[in-house]
Amino acid sequence: MEDCLAKKMEITVSEAEKRTGRNAVNMQETYTAYLIETRAVESHSEGQCAPVDSLWRRYSEFELLRNYLSVTYPHIVVPPLPEKRADFVWHKLSADNMDPDFVERRRIGLENFLLRVASHPVLCQDKIFFSFLTQEGGWKEMVNETGFQLKADSRLKALNATFRVKNPDKRFTELKHYSDELQSVISHLLRVRARVADRLYGVYKVHGNYGRVFSEWSAIEKEMGDGLQSAGHHMDVYAASIDDILEEEEHYADQLKEYLFYAEALRAVCRKHELMQYDLEMAAQDLTSKKQQCEELATGTVRTFSLKGMTSKFFGQETPEQREAKIKVLEEQIQEGEEQLKSKNLEGRDFVKSAWADIERFKEQKNHDLKEALISYAVMQISMCKKGIQVWTNAKECFSKM
Repeated sequence: MEDCLAKKMEITVSEAEKRTGRNAVNMQETYTAYLIETRAVESHSEGQCAPVDSLWRRYSEFELLRNYLSVTYPHIVVPPLPEKRADFVWHKLSADNMDPDFVERRRIGLENFLLRVASHPVLCQDKIFFSFLTQEGGWKEMVNETGFQLKADSRLKALNATFRVKNPDKRFTELKHYSDELQSVISHLLRVRARVADRLYGVYKVHGNYGRVFSEWSAIEKEMGDGLQSAGHHMDVYAASIDDILEEEEHYADQLKEYLFYAEALRAVCRKHELMQYDLEMAAQDLTSKKQQCEELATGTVRTFSLKGMTSKFFGQETPEQREAKIKVLEEQIQEGEEQLKSKNLEGRDFVKSAWADIERFKEQKNHDLKEALISYAVMQISMCKKGIQVWTNAKECFSKM
């Protein structure tokens, strides 16, 4: 971790800007661009700060970067991007992806994504990632020239592998089930949080009615008027405070949402392992078939029904020369198949070793982050309750002075 990019470079997404331009099919569109600022950390700068470099990126460019990382490093749990459109929000908060509050939260999420990648022991060393941070022009062409899209696994192939792998790795099967359950639990938690936020919003705002009623009442009372007016003021302040509180709470929800999306990143690693296992099993099956064909040709016995066997019965046996030629071709294919199988076995073992090391790293990170998020959420709830107690304590003092 001492050599990670995050230790050598300060990375911030400092600003978001609404823009209008033409898309790939020459239609006008409105989008948001994000300003990425980087600065080298000078350990011996003698009090002088390194200059700041900056460039603008669209959300779609962040998506392209993440897709590249996912394909290039299939054994890594690649950090997720923040949501493109808001989900699991309380109804008073806008779900519009152009809403300033949502854009601000997404800006923070994009910065967090870059810091996650820059802190990862493997991803931080990627040249394409470094270019994303430092080279504005020609970056898209550079990433496309890597040919990563040709390596991407088709969804159909991945689906087939899931159902056709004969000997799945138990650890990855359990991990896939865990990621499904993690996603389900966090989704449910976010829905509950949104409902609580809705009710809390209503409770706070209804306190504004106390303020209005106390103020109206104070107008017809001589001796009680000042106390009622003061109590009404406390209620009004309390009612108005909920907007800022719940927007702050939404940032805690975003920390949970990150791990909602991390669940899919975990499943992606499992699917890639299934594909490798599927390819390995197909290679082993093909090798076994060729060995059997070679043995049948050498001994002149056919163990299984085949169209070739039926054809030879109808049209006569092959000559010794033809059989020898076929045996020679099969022996070459068997040798190639054995080398290929050996290579796939080695590749599979390396994948499992690397993937499991990164999964263990992810688990440690997840435990730490979710613990911090839940503690922060609890502290905020305690603070809100204390504020309610303080408001009613103040109101009680106002009533006592009447």
